[in-house]
Amino acid sequence: MNALTFSAAFIAFFSVVGPPKVLLAFAGLAQVHEVRQLRTIALISSGAAVLVGLVTGIAAPWLLDLFHISTPALQLAGGVIFFIYAVGLVLGLHFGSDGTHQDSPDLVSGVRELLMPYVVSPLAMTAVLIEAAARDSFTWRSTVVGAYVSVIVLDLVCVLLLARILRRTHHATIELLGRLLGLLLAAVGVDLVLDGLYDLGVPGLEARH
Repeated sequence: MNALTFSAAFIAFFSVVGPPKVLLAFAGLAQVHEVRQLRTIALISSGAAVLVGLVTGIAAPWLLDLFHISTPALQLAGGVIFFIYAVGLVLGLHFGSDGTHQDSPDLVSGVRELLMPYVVSPLAMTAVLIEAAARDSFTWRSTVVGAYVSVIVLDLVCVLLLARILRRTHHATIELLGRLLGLLLAAVGVDLVLDGLYDLGVPGLEARH
């Protein structure tokens, strides 16, 4: 990713953790949580996502240096994790779920359900780290973080406004959309892995660029 402006960074983050992907996760929670509780979960999880993105973005160069992580390695790891999560969506599996919130939904279980797809999205965190480390400038890292936070705020607004509609969405519709989205996200994960392999100099991938 070679974003040079706030708008380019915003578009990049919108594609990996924007409303089209996030609303589906909240729609699943809306089936077992009241509207007021769903909105509280949205506020808490969005606040956590902003905090994680802020720390990750500002500290990106030091994090990569501290753990001796290269950009290709980051792309491979993020792509693999995201691919596994996407396959889970396709197969109807919900990674990270403890299965108890169906009978007694609470705030903790709701936020836990959003850890992987929203609060600490592998693809979003990969994008934040790569974008923020692209330039050795605090101003640029602030721009990246600002773009990421803007997308999270947009997600929150959409959830707050559409909470009642999400609750009325039929469970079968959510499952269908979830599996379709999982297929598309699996392709995104594979694409990220291929990018990592290309950056490592693996032959045969020149046509991608």
